[in-house]
Amino acid sequence: MTRPSAAPDTSGSGAPDRFATGPDATSDQTDQGYVPMPSAGSGDAARGGGSHQPGRPAETDPATHRGPAPDERRFEQILESLRGHVRDLEFSDGLPGAEEGRALRADVLAQLSDYVLPRVRRPDIPLLIAVAGSTGAGKSTLVNSLVGEQVTTTGVRRPTTNSPVLACNPADVDWFSEASFIPTLPRVRQQGLAMPGKDGMLVLAASEAMPPGVALLDTPDVDSAVAAHHEFAAKFLDAADLWVFVTTSTRYADARVWEFLQVARDRDTSLAVVLSRVPRKGRRQLLDHFGAMLEANGLGNAARFAIPETDQIRGERFTSNVADHIREFLADVAGEADQRDRVSRRTFVGVIDSFRSRVPELARQVETQIEAGRALGAAIDDAYATAGRRIDTGLNDGSLLRGSLSARWQEVAASGDLAKSLRMRGKRGRKARSEQAERGQRVASLERAVRDALEALVVSSCERAADQVEQSWRAVSGGSALVERARERPTADLAKRIRKEIAEWQDEIAGMTTASGATKRSVARFVTFDHDIVALVLIIDLLGYERSHSGGGAHAADTSGPSPQRLLKGLFGAQSLRSMGGTARDNLRRRILGLLDHERVPFDGALASAAIPTEDSAVQLYQATYNLEISR
Repeated sequence: MTRPSAAPDTSGSGAPDRFATGPDATSDQTDQGYVPMPSAGSGDAARGGGSHQPGRPAETDPATHRGPAPDERRFEQILESLRGHVRDLEFSDGLPGAEEGRALRADVLAQLSDYVLPRVRRPDIPLLIAVAGSTGAGKSTLVNSLVGEQVTTTGVRRPTTNSPVLACNPADVDWFSEASFIPTLPRVRQQGLAMPGKDGMLVLAASEAMPPGVALLDTPDVDSAVAAHHEFAAKFLDAADLWVFVTTSTRYADARVWEFLQVARDRDTSLAVVLSRVPRKGRRQLLDHFGAMLEANGLGNAARFAIPETDQIRGERFTSNVADHIREFLADVAGEADQRDRVSRRTFVGVIDSFRSRVPELARQVETQIEAGRALGAAIDDAYATAGRRIDTGLNDGSLLRGSLSARWQEVAASGDLAKSLRMRGKRGRKARSEQAERGQRVASLERAVRDALEALVVSSCERAADQVEQSWRAVSGGSALVERARERPTADLAKRIRKEIAEWQDEIAGMTTASGATKRSVARFVTFDHDIVALVLIIDLLGYERSHSGGGAHAADTSGPSPQRLLKGLFGAQSLRSMGGTARDNLRRRILGLLDHERVPFDGALASAAIPTEDSAVQLYQATYNLEISR
C-alpha cells in the first residue's frame, strides 16, 4: 500500500462536502473542484459522524513492556463478565424475542470476542481495514490495486468473492491465525498465485507490498444472494477498525447498503465510502444525490471517493492511477502509529458506546422471552386450577347423583339392603350369609357407579384443562411447537390411575368406620355392620345427597329411601360424622390434586425444556452495562 507520487491536499479540516476522484478524472470534474480528501491526520477523514470521544483504557507501553494498570485489568474483567453473561444466554425457538434476541446476542458476542477484547489485551495489533460493499462493485479489483499486486480473485461470476481474503505484511500474518483472530473461523495461507478459497474459509495472503501493522480485508458482498456471504461480511466488519464501503452508481440506493452504513453510523465507526462505476453522463447528479443521502443518514462526515466507469483493468487490478486517491487516503491513515491509533480508537470507543443501547436491547429481548414464559406457565396454572374448582363443585353440588349412580343408589336404598347391613349381634348363620350374598350384586353395582361418576368428572375436567392450555399456547407465537412437544410426553392411563385412587380412598373411609370409638357406644353394643357398605353410604352423603334431595343442588335427583346422613348419624353421631366427612373430603381432594399435578406434567416438561432465559439473565445484563459504564 505504497503512496502515489502526488501528495494529497491535507490543508482542509472538518467534513468534506465533495467526492475525491482519481487523477484520471475528466477535465469537467477538475473544473468542478473535485479534490482529494483530507488525510486522517486532519482529524475527520475517517469519521462516520460526530466527534472523537476519548475513553479507551491506557495502553501497554511496548517499549517498556509494562503490564496493564489495575484500571485496565478491571476494565478487561468487566468486559469478560459481560461476554460470559451474553454467551450463556439461551432463547426458546419460535417464542417472541427469540429471533431478535439471537441476532443481538450473536452480534454483541462476536464484537466482544473478535474486536473489543483482543484490542484491550493487545493494543498494538495490526489495524484492520475491511473493504465491503455491494455485489459487482469491484471490491476485489480495488483491494488488488491498493496492495499493488494480486492477492484476491475477481471475475464475472456473481457473487465473486466466495471467501474473504486478508492481505497483510508477512510479519503480521501470525496474529491473524486461529489463536488470535476470530478463532471459530477456518483459514488457509495463500501459497503462490491468488486462488479463491472455500466458502466459509478465510484466506491469509502475506505480501511484502503491505506495510507492517496494517491489514486489508476483501469481504463477501453485503447484498449477496447467498445469505451466508453477507452474514460473513457482517462478522468481519464487526472485527474491523476502518470500513471502506464500496457501492456502485446503480446500487447505492439499495436498502441493504444503507442497513450496513447505518450500523457504522450508530457505532461511530471509522468509515470511508466509495462510489464506483460512475458514468460520465449524469456524474454530477449521481454524486450529489449520493452525497445528499449520506447527509440525510447522518454520514455527512464520512470520507468519500468516486471511481469512474473504466475498462482500464489488467491482472485483476486497475492499470492506471484510478485508485491512487484511495490509496493515498489509506496510506495517511496507516502511515504512523499515532494515526493508526486515532482511527482504531475512534471505532473502539464507538463500539463501547454502542453497548449502552445494544446490551439493554438484548436484555429487553430476554425480558420478552421471560414474559412469554410467564404467560405460558400461567396458562397451565389457570387451566388446572379451573379444573380443580370444577371438580370441587361437582363433588359437592349433588350433580353426580343422577343417571346411573342415582339409579344404583335407589336400587340399594329401595331393596332394604342398607337396613339389612345392620345386624343384631349374635344373629349369624346361613340365612344371614345368604342375604349378604344377595345384596352383594346390588352393592357392587353401586360401587362401580360411584367410581364411574368420579372418574368421568376427573377425566372430563383434565381434558378440558389440556384443551384450555393448548388453546392458550397456540395463541402465542411459537406456542404450537410447544404443544406438539407436550404431546410427545404421554402420561400413564388417567382412567386407570383414577380408579386406583378412588379404590384406595374408599378403603380409607372403610378404615375410618372401623376405628375405635367411631361408632356410638349405645349402638356398638348391639349392632355390627358391613363397613364397605357404610363407606359407600358415607360417599353418597359426601357427594351432596342432601342438597340434591332437597332441590338445592345444581341437578336435583329423584331419590328415595332412607337419608344417608340420618343413617350415618345414628351409627356415629353428628360430631364423629363431621370429623370423618371432613377427613374423607380432604383425602379425596389431596388425591385429585395429585392427579391434576400428574396430568400437567407434559406441559410443565415442555415449558421447562424450552430454554427460556431466567429472570436473573436480564438483571445480569443490565448490571453488566452499568459496570461497563462506570469503569470507563
